[in-house]
Amino acid sequence: MSETTNKKKVKVAIVGAGFGGIAAANALVKSKDIEIHIIDRRNYHLFQPLLYQVAMAGLNPSDIAIPIRKLYSQYKNVFVTLAEVEKVDEHKKQIYYDNKWEQFDYIILACGAKHFYFGNNDWEKFAPGLKNIEQATEIRRRILTALELAEKEKNIDTQQSYLNFVVVGGGPTGVELAGAISEMTKNTLVKDYKNADLKKTNVYLIEAGPRLLATFPKELSHRAAKDLEEMGVKVLTNKIASELSSMGLKAGEQWIDCKTILWAAGVKPASLTEKVNTKKSDSGQIIINKDLSISSNSNIFALGDMAYFEQADGTGLPGVAQVALQQGEFVGRQILNELKGKPRGEFKYWDKGIMATIGRSRAVVSSGRLQLTGFIAWLTWVFIHIVYLMKFKNRIFVFLQWTWSYFKFGRGAQLIVHKSWRFYSGKKISYEDESDKN
Repeated sequence: MSETTNKKKVKVAIVGAGFGGIAAANALVKSKDIEIHIIDRRNYHLFQPLLYQVAMAGLNPSDIAIPIRKLYSQYKNVFVTLAEVEKVDEHKKQIYYDNKWEQFDYIILACGAKHFYFGNNDWEKFAPGLKNIEQATEIRRRILTALELAEKEKNIDTQQSYLNFVVVGGGPTGVELAGAISEMTKNTLVKDYKNADLKKTNVYLIEAGPRLLATFPKELSHRAAKDLEEMGVKVLTNKIASELSSMGLKAGEQWIDCKTILWAAGVKPASLTEKVNTKKSDSGQIIINKDLSISSNSNIFALGDMAYFEQADGTGLPGVAQVALQQGEFVGRQILNELKGKPRGEFKYWDKGIMATIGRSRAVVSSGRLQLTGFIAWLTWVFIHIVYLMKFKNRIFVFLQWTWSYFKFGRGAQLIVHKSWRFYSGKKISYEDESDKN
């Protein structure tokens, strides 16, 4: 046998197959000296920036997701495990999943974040967030169900409550959801319903701060608010959402009757973060060193939304995909360099800019001194997302498939899928009870 055959491979665990985890795997995958174990609760990698399109019946889940195994089927040194990591032993470099402890030479934690309801966890059943395909299809089900119930409702006030939609949170996700709901109901679906006048749909976007898109320049925030208002969205800033229920919620002191509430207001690190015994930030994120390792073990890295990396100005990095991508690639290179006897470097974030789409011809883009709005910004948004989507799905026809689906805006995806047939069985079942099901 050759020396290469006898050599023990370095075992690397990647917990989470989001942008950061996949970027790390891609950086390591060509090394024959490394054995990569990708562990995730789901069997697919998700292109999360377009998840709202699934929620709005614009795309099917398969359009923006690909099985992890498919990504690495040609590599014999990549092993994919469908499991949830429950514990981390920092000193022994072990992780606990599938009822057993497994030891690795390096561990990369890239689990992302989940929604945070500011201590009001019971609100989740009334206002689902948007982080995965299950939540996207649940949001789609709630919106389409509300329209169906409005169609057969005889009481005008009750019908209007079904046609009122509230999005809590004025960040990019909230802006995209609000704009898409307005477009879908008032333009795409308006002719499909005979009794319910979908032009009377009200979409409320509630933001606790003074303006939407707080991380964007003020000019772009104001432009986004103006565009939304022109589309019929009621933008409510400096309003704190409270008293969420199946009947509606309060925005400041204003009560809004509605049956459908969507949450895009707050996030917190994935649950596994709590099981890692190391330094944490006030927001619960793992505080990482300049090389992205954790303080309790230099061979364990954390990245993306579950990690806090302090920049030179004392602020943390934003929770966007490009941060996770850059950090994942960086960690992969650090491991490769270390195996070659090279010292570790310090992570430097390159801010490529931020963007948000407002509608099918409106968007805002900010990159350094460059600021774009309107149709040009929207074309930029479309191009960048298509390029990244093609990169991760790894096939050329995604371009045509995605473009066709986007301009059709959901003509083939308007399906209401229930776990139970009871909704149509004639038995009395409340809208909120049915909505609580995943």
